[in-house]
Amino acid sequence: MTSSALHKSRSAERALHLLDTVVTAGSISLGDAARVAGLPTSTALRHLRALEHDGYLDRDPHGAFSVGPTFLRLALTALREGPAAHLTKAAQPHLDRLAEVTGESAYLAVRERSRAVYIATAESTRAIRHVGWVGRAVPLAGTAVGTTLTGDGEATVHRNTGAVEPDVSAAVAPVLGADGTVVAAISVLGPASRLDHTSIDAVTDAVLAAAGALEGDLRGPAGQRGDRHDGGAP
Repeated sequence: MTSSALHKSRSAERALHLLDTVVTAGSISLGDAARVAGLPTSTALRHLRALEHDGYLDRDPHGAFSVGPTFLRLALTALREGPAAHLTKAAQPHLDRLAEVTGESAYLAVRERSRAVYIATAESTRAIRHVGWVGRAVPLAGTAVGTTLTGDGEATVHRNTGAVEPDVSAAVAPVLGADGTVVAAISVLGPASRLDHTSIDAVTDAVLAAAGALEGDLRGPAGQRGDRHDGGAP
């Protein structure tokens, strides 16, 4: 490989690393992005500006970077036409019902290496609601969705508050494949003030029911989930 080709390869690798950093963070400053990617600030800024120019990233008035329209278009195309298309299509009616029953936003997530990626949603209709996580990647460690996706497949709801965003609570249940392994996670996310100790039990039942119903669709009538078990506290 020539020095010119090597330089282009390294440049592309840095740009992709920065794009991945922004996607994982959701929104991140130049300084933090450079630190996470292990790059000088000037180098990070050059690559981030190029990604912004091509629509892969957006930058707000305060200078924070987030995913842009080009990235979202490609991600949504991959979800609709890629390997996850069948899963998202099967899950959507269950997410819609879950959002209707609980009054909160419902999500479907899958595991991607050391992260959980949200691939489908049904938004709450309330004025104050949780939105915008389709395409978002969050760490497996320390999150309810991560605990669910790395679990042993037990029909348990995991709960957490503030693990990724302050004052946001989550209730998450696993979706099992035909072999009993976890293939996805269904969750309800909403303001912690509404998902309190009184309402969380009803949400827990609804999340388990949605996960079990999706399993039935994916695996056939014989795959309907039987026992339900309540999950851990936030």
